[in-house]
Amino acid sequence: MNASLNELLKANSRSFYLTLRVLPGAIRSQIGLAYLLARTTDTIADTELVPVEQRLDALQQLRERILGTRKAPVNFSSFLQHQSDSAERVLLERCEEAITVLNDDCSPVDRGLIREVLDTITSGQELDLKRFASGKPGNVIALQNDAELDDYTYRVAGCVGQFWTKMCVEHLFRSPELQNLAEPFYEELGVRFGKGLQLVNILRDLPADLKKGRCYLPADKLAEVGLTPNDLLNPANEARLRPLYNRYLELAEDHLTAGWKYTCLIPFTWMNLRLACAWPILIGVKTIGRLRAGHFLDPQRRIKVPRGEVYRMMALSVLTYPIQPRWRRMFAGNLHS
Repeated sequence: MNASLNELLKANSRSFYLTLRVLPGAIRSQIGLAYLLARTTDTIADTELVPVEQRLDALQQLRERILGTRKAPVNFSSFLQHQSDSAERVLLERCEEAITVLNDDCSPVDRGLIREVLDTITSGQELDLKRFASGKPGNVIALQNDAELDDYTYRVAGCVGQFWTKMCVEHLFRSPELQNLAEPFYEELGVRFGKGLQLVNILRDLPADLKKGRCYLPADKLAEVGLTPNDLLNPANEARLRPLYNRYLELAEDHLTAGWKYTCLIPFTWMNLRLACAWPILIGVKTIGRLRAGHFLDPQRRIKVPRGEVYRMMALSVLTYPIQPRWRRMFAGNLHS
């Protein structure tokens, strides 16, 4: 990936850019390019001032452009005027540059893997737009059941863990001692890794999503505790929701435990790859700890891990890395800190 696209990546994701910088060079540019394209499709899906049908049409066109079945560039003029974030505006303006890199600079295998993961991600974004098209404050639309939640977390994040694993198998896991990392069980750990990160985001962003008329907590489970999706707009219902909410925190923790196993199966000598996997997991479990203790339905109190704490955690993970028993305990330590 060229230097200008690398700067664009940095502008659009400070946290992920830190992870990207420590990835082995053999996979860094491919994963960075896939991320840029995913951020572009996400920007289209999230431009709420553009009607849903228009967003769906633009997503489909960009999806076809990425897959190589559409030759004409996508016209983003109606989206550009509604971008308050200058970095996201530039992301749309330079989309064709990223697609050129995908078509001209990637190997056939890498191009196929990037296209595969973007196809799945955009399918999740399109499904989201259709599902919540009529959602608004006072008319909150919820997922129906856990199967829909699991499907959604796979489409927008679990597939990324799968993609990450396939990319590592293709470029890194070639030696005989790493053959077990090419087994299906390891790919499944990668899927759960991605699902866990997305579920943490869903639980953290619950108040913000409710204000937009969308609820990712399933309606059938809410009904079991005597709540409707609209009831969640009232922070006073937090105590009634807490037991169910904690069950989903436990599910997120279970997924991230699988992600930590995924990380620790990588050989000790691959420090950079381990750190790139460990950092989002450790941030995720710290967030779970805060959500367990905080007022998760209060829209005025967005729960997140402060940037300074993130940097300290990253530094500690590097300093303790030579002491593997202590390093392995960081997962539980961050969960309960």
